[in-house]
Amino acid sequence: MSTAAAETAVPALHLKVCGMKYADNIAAVAALEPDFMGFIFFPGSQRYVGDSLDRRLLESLPATLRKVGVFVDESPAVIHRQAVRYGLELAQLHGHETPAQCAAVQALGVGVIKAFGVDASFSLEQLRPYAPHCAYFLFDTKGPQPGGNGTAFNWELLRDYNLPVPYLLAGGLGLENAADLLRLDLPGLYGLDLNSRFETSPAVKDPERLRQLFRLLGRA
Repeated sequence: MSTAAAETAVPALHLKVCGMKYADNIAAVAALEPDFMGFIFFPGSQRYVGDSLDRRLLESLPATLRKVGVFVDESPAVIHRQAVRYGLELAQLHGHETPAQCAAVQALGVGVIKAFGVDASFSLEQLRPYAPHCAYFLFDTKGPQPGGNGTAFNWELLRDYNLPVPYLLAGGLGLENAADLLRLDLPGLYGLDLNSRFETSPAVKDPERLRQLFRLLGRA
């Protein structure tokens, strides 16, 4: 498929690369100009950043690249502290956070991406109380880990989505299903969250594989 055809198929698809950690890799991926870059602050993740992030490097990233901190059942105070320290615009909440907890993070000036694990029992109605407190939703495959499980769910479960909150699609997205991604026509879909399918090892992304997908989606 040509770049022009890809642009026609997905005219406004935004791209988030998540699970970043190492300075050289961050710089290489930032050069591809994704819309979001995610950093995981959950100690249980293989991609946990700990205290390893280079603050000066993050400060030097393009203003158009929105930095996202990924947290799991963390307190609003800690989220805010990390947001200030690293210049995070958004907090992706990947645990069992309530609408009230999302509102508390939002009230501290940090935008909220609330993540939901999706399986056959998923109900869109559970999202409604979260809508006033979230900039975006993120739908990932429900699995043993809060995220980064590397498998896709049935995207047709989102066919009846009718809330005003745009969302990102995650879970097993890679070059292997690029053709399906090009044909996506789901209501509310804002972008794609890319992670494990583009890694050579945990937290190390392959810029060339990412470049291939960006090109297929009309982004390079």
